Amino acid sequence: MPKSDDEHEPWEYTLYVPHDPRAVTICRRTLRLVLALHQLPQLAEAAELVASELVSNAVRHTKGPAAIRLRWARGVLRVGVWDADPRPPEPAPTPPAVTDADAEGGRGLSLVRARSADWGWYPLTGTGDSGKYVWCELVGA
Repeated sequence: MPKSDDEHEPWEYTLYVPHDPRAVTICRRTLRLVLALHQLPQLAEAAELVASELVSNAVRHTKGPAAIRLRWARGVLRVGVWDADPRPPEPAPTPPAVTDADAEGGRGLSLVRARSADWGWYPLTGTGDSGKYVWCELVGA
């Protein structure tokens, strides 16, 4: 299938979600729909995984609302999640750290790191917002 103009034009979506565990599912389904509409299904699986981990961390480890931002530009999808807690995310272990495959938690940022071309975070201060923004990038094929 030939590439559409949507695959070359930059776009951005932001979805604000309440502090509710169901937000993870809502974000994941919204992300899949956005990628389908922009003819980027090849990114859906990895994007859903990293988005689920980032939103889950925001809901699990903070007390306030959160937001997910999807931005496509120059063949790169940036998935970012804002939450109201300014503390840094727990660092992802560096390979070859082994985690328990049956563990219920503790692997989120390791998965984000493994599936992303790049990732990071920064605190939000001085812009009227507070908290932090954790992001990762996936390269389109």
